[in-house]
Amino acid sequence: MQSSLIGKIEKAKRYAKEPDRVTFTKLSVKFHGEHSDYDTGYREGKWYCSCRFFSSWGTCSHTMALQRILDGMLPDEAMVTQFEIAP
Repeated sequence: MQSSLIGKIEKAKRYAKEPDRVTFTKLSVKFHGEHSDYDTGYREGKWYCSCRFFSSWGTCSHTMALQRILDGMLPDEAMVTQFEIAP
């Protein structure tokens, strides 16, 4: 293996241990819920989800789960919800 590639692999390992280097500005995922799959994500400073609950409440278990999974890698405004998310 070329030494330059080895250096990149080592750098990637170091970066992976420092998740605060990453901030999501947009994200799109297919979230496999208990009843169906949902288009869920974050864009232009707002969460979205195709589930029925989100359309009424502006939050849902899918977006709250993503907030927990990506904690530390989301901008502060992406962690704000009108409901408290207990750790």
